[in-house]
Amino acid sequence: MTVRIYDSKEQSLRDFVPLTEGRVGIYVCGPTVQSSPHIGHLRSALVYDILRRWLSYRGFAVTFVRNVTDIDDKILVNAQGDEEWWALAYRFELEFTAGYQKLGILAPTYEPRATASIQQMQDIIARLIDRGHAYAAADGSGDVYFDTASWPAYGELTHQSRDNMEAAADADPRGKRDPRDFALWKGHKADEPTSAAWASPWGDGRPGWHIECSAMAARYLGDHFDIHGGGLDLRFPHHENELAQSNAAGDAFANYWVHNGLVNVGGQKMSKSLGNSVFASELLAAAPPIVVRYLLGSAHYRSTLDYNPGSLVEAGAAFERITGFLERVERRLDGTRFAGTGVHEVPADFAEAMDDDLGVPQALAVLHDAVRAGNNALDSEDLRLAAEIEGHVRAMVAILGLDPSAPEWSTTDDAGSRHVLDTLITRLIDDRTIARESKDYAAADRIRAELAAAGITIEDTSTGTHWSLS
Repeated sequence: MTVRIYDSKEQSLRDFVPLTEGRVGIYVCGPTVQSSPHIGHLRSALVYDILRRWLSYRGFAVTFVRNVTDIDDKILVNAQGDEEWWALAYRFELEFTAGYQKLGILAPTYEPRATASIQQMQDIIARLIDRGHAYAAADGSGDVYFDTASWPAYGELTHQSRDNMEAAADADPRGKRDPRDFALWKGHKADEPTSAAWASPWGDGRPGWHIECSAMAARYLGDHFDIHGGGLDLRFPHHENELAQSNAAGDAFANYWVHNGLVNVGGQKMSKSLGNSVFASELLAAAPPIVVRYLLGSAHYRSTLDYNPGSLVEAGAAFERITGFLERVERRLDGTRFAGTGVHEVPADFAEAMDDDLGVPQALAVLHDAVRAGNNALDSEDLRLAAEIEGHVRAMVAILGLDPSAPEWSTTDDAGSRHVLDTLITRLIDDRTIARESKDYAAADRIRAELAAAGITIEDTSTGTHWSLS
């Protein structure tokens, strides 16, 4: 068993070898809580949830840290009226958390906020100044910048030459020695709230964006850890700058760099200017959250996911085939000696796909092949084989976070709705049974047609008539 991961820095697949045998430390750049989460945020969080689940299945003890950037230029700008910037940040943080929970994304081992690690950021900045890789602006603004010219390796993550880089537009350029230098510390300005400033050796102010993750990753995972993840849009400048400042400060930092692809909407890049943003609340209201999870996790994590409303319909149909088999096999095996005998272990070809850079599309193909084989086994009354396949299917959906029987997908409201629906449909099925026994086949066919029109499929078996959502 060897897990292979595509390392963005090396631009190649690498065998995953943890720094400490049996343990994995993962740091993922979480949201800047300036506004409501959108489909891209959900997709990114889901990618690393699946990676975490697979590494755990492979026997690693995973420490998973995902930060919250709760102080930022845009947060200050978006705070309007009587709402304080920190209240706005917390309000949107709760929206992100709710979206993650609805998708069944496991809670991180720890989720630090940037504002809780100010001292650690200042410590790194001080080290950088002492090593000659950072400087305070000469204009007395309180700004501190990373000196990109002092670090020859700058650009190694994204394989760029510093000479070809654009100016860093993250702070007032007047105090910079070079336009490409980026802000480590931003001096407090008169039009900013005093609550958004912390004392420092260079004057009151707040951290630059990039220094936040360097400090939090090192604080909770150590100065050398296994995997750093995030969206493809973060490779430059954010992750490039993280790597440069951490290495320049003397930290080895991440051993592997993993980046997930972005989301297009209807073939176009999602952006505010195009007005095509799909927000998490809209997406999660459009289909059951478990179907949304299936859709967002179905493409390879490094590919661009193209979303359109029809995608949810297709995902729903695909997922229904899985749940339909699980419901069918559970009914058929109930009361037999084969019930519950299937070993919950993933097939070798599923494991091979997941080991190969988290090949979820190939793993899903294995899952659906198993579902078809399981239905064929039930059709031929091979209950031993059906039970064996059920065990494989349940193991696979658990790894992907798609087990419909898992607690995260069972809410009081859902259970109540299911009970009401079951009561009504069962009554109609009983009426149909009575009609058939009375040889009133026209009435029986009419009831079946009415159920089908409502999206209900019924199946007549030796143990009775059963229904499912079609």
